[in-house]
This record gives sequence, structure tokens and C-alpha cells, in this order.
Amino acid sequence: MRRTVTAVVGAAAMFSFIHFETAAHSEATGVVKERMELMKTIGDATKSLADMMKGSVPYDADQVRDLAKIIEDHGGETLTGKFPKDSLDHPSEAVPDIWTEWDTFSRLADQMVSYAGALRMAAGNPRGVNGGGMMMGSGMMSQGGGMMMGGNGPSADHLATMPPDAAFMHVTQTCSACHQDLRKKKE
Repeated sequence: MRRTVTAVVGAAAMFSFIHFETAAHSEATGVVKERMELMKTIGDATKSLADMMKGSVPYDADQVRDLAKIIEDHGGETLTGKFPKDSLDHPSEAVPDIWTEWDTFSRLADQMVSYAGALRMAAGNPRGVNGGGMMMGSGMMSQGGGMMMGGNGPSADHLATMPPDAAFMHVTQTCSACHQDLRKKKE
């Protein structure tokens, strides 16, 4: 339970930076501005989902489906297409490692689509004990070879059969994995 609450609260905090980035967005142009707007869209959807998952707002399966679809539609090639080689113009927060680690970046962008799709499909599933959090502490990560263990995570098909909280946690872990290595660190 504690792990999932921490993950959800961490996800909300991770995406709250978006609301403080408006000044940077106004300075951005071209593809850098486009990808900042794309990331803001993903971040806003993720924050709304985090609010539902942690119980700040009532859980609404239809809204979860809609928000998951937004993330799904903005990941994969839609996301990677906003990162042409060496597009580091100010105020980009991308680091050059995105292009040297393109396979990792592309895999994470595709994984975000898969996990968001799993969340969309799992939205109507029963929520687990305490909002679905117990399952993460009871072996789910080891069953799927989760990202935290260096694996590719559980299959989207498997997540789609679980409480939506599990799929949401994997969406946010995918975002975190990318941000941790391929985004400038905040000072």
C-alpha cells in the first residue's frame, strides 16, 4: 500500500512541474514548443488520474478511460516525432542522451502507449484493496520484470486484467524512467 501511495503522490508531484513551466513554454518555438505542449497535455491527464487514484477526487471509470486515451494518443511515435535529432533549443529540457539512447527512449514512448491502453481497458475493473495499491507490494513487479528491476515491465494484456491502479502506476513509472535519464535535472 505504502509503495503505491508513494508512487501516486510521486507521480502527482512529478507532473506538477508542468504548471510552473508556462513561462518556458512562452519562450519556446517550433518543435520544442510543440513537444512542451504535448508533455503538458500528458502531464495534465496524469495529474487528473493521480488525483482519482489517491482519492482526492471521486474515481470515475469513464473519465479514467478518456484520460488514458489522451496519454495513449500522445505517446509512441507521436512523442518521438517531436524529438528530431539535436533539437535542444532553449528552453528545451531534453538532454543529448535522448539521441544516443534512442532505442530506450522509443521503447519507453511505446511502453507508455501500451500501459495507457491497459489503463483504459482496466478502468472498469474493481479497484483493489485501498484503491488497488496492495498488489504492487505483493509481487506484481517481480512477476512482470518491472522497470525498477531493469526489465520491460508486465505485459499490457496482463495489466488490463488488474485493478486500474496497477496500470496507472506503470504509466507513471514509464514517464519517470524517461524523465530520470533523458531530461535535464531540476536544480
